Amino acid sequence: MPSYRSLFRTPEFTPLFLGSAAQNAAGTVGGLALGTLVYRTTGSPLLSALSMFGPSLAQVLGATFLLSGADRLPPRTTLAAISLVFAVGTAGLALPGLPPGALLTVVLLLGLVSALGGGVRWGLLTEILTKDGYLAGRSLFNMMSGLVQIAGYATGGALLAAVSPRICLLLAAALYLASALALRLGLSARPPRTAGRPSVAATWRTNALLWSSRPRRLTYLGLWLPNGLVVGCESLYVSYAPNAAGTLFACGALGMLAGDVTVGRLLPPAVRTRMATPLLLLLATPYLLFAAHPPLALAAGCAAVASVGFGASLVQQERLMTLTPDELSGHALGLHSAGMLTMQGVGAALAGSVAQLTSPADAMTLVAGASLVVTLSLATAARRQREVPAPAPVRP
Repeated sequence: MPSYRSLFRTPEFTPLFLGSAAQNAAGTVGGLALGTLVYRTTGSPLLSALSMFGPSLAQVLGATFLLSGADRLPPRTTLAAISLVFAVGTAGLALPGLPPGALLTVVLLLGLVSALGGGVRWGLLTEILTKDGYLAGRSLFNMMSGLVQIAGYATGGALLAAVSPRICLLLAAALYLASALALRLGLSARPPRTAGRPSVAATWRTNALLWSSRPRRLTYLGLWLPNGLVVGCESLYVSYAPNAAGTLFACGALGMLAGDVTVGRLLPPAVRTRMATPLLLLLATPYLLFAAHPPLALAAGCAAVASVGFGASLVQQERLMTLTPDELSGHALGLHSAGMLTMQGVGAALAGSVAQLTSPADAMTLVAGASLVVTLSLATAARRQREVPAPAPVRP
């Protein structure tokens, strides 16, 4: 596996990395600001959760209608345009007087646009890096995301104590603009990976092909469902600790960073391939302690330990790439990204709805329990799949 340092000597890796870092920082600061703004306005855990993670719900529409563009559009132009759209949309969210319904509408429209971005970005990464370098590259991107979230949530929390959420939204819009410039100026013009024009029919056809394989189906479900339910727990941080949500998010990001370093660099391949289920169980189990309504320090520790389990996605993505033809890599990774984010939105809506009826702590406990049940069910199904003998070859 290539070293992290060697990746930065690979042409185009650095601008893609920096552009993505700026976009992550914008999403972190902007999401916390928007969630805080909506909660201060409405006092609703559900609306606060949806304002932060609602864009993920629109990913299902993007995966249904737009995803064929992941391999059929020029990457540089597409990624820069998506960041520019987010800059304009986030600046619009900062306008005073917008009702919560209008805010959520803009957020959902931005989520629809972003569904295309994951497939284009990760498909481009498979072109920039060699096949054996993808795991190291994706691990480094995940580590960057963790570090940016730690800094972003800490900075965002401090800013929200000093200035209004709308000022923070404008800062996020400026970061999206910086991302667009880094991608447009730093990446070279590449042709699309696949010939043909993007279309709904092509999207559905490739989705059906990817979904037709049972091993790929189980891999996708493992990437989507446990992750989405636990993000539903995270979506309640603002309502659980309105004045310290940034601390919980930052501790969760620290745990995610530790998990990515461990999986991406420290575990040998023979061990790494067996770690998906244990890591997914770790992802949910600490949230069961929220049944006791822990104080902030213990809650932050639970968030950090649980988030180590997000390292499971690296193991699962590596498996997905071994099951997918090279020419469909962008679409396959886009489907993973869109499905994961969609389930994160579903998890936020589910957790927020339960919190409306009970409390944020009780909702976290129930949703985490559901994640554990799903993980164990998928592990059982995967084990049965491996135990089924291969069909005997057909003889002429």
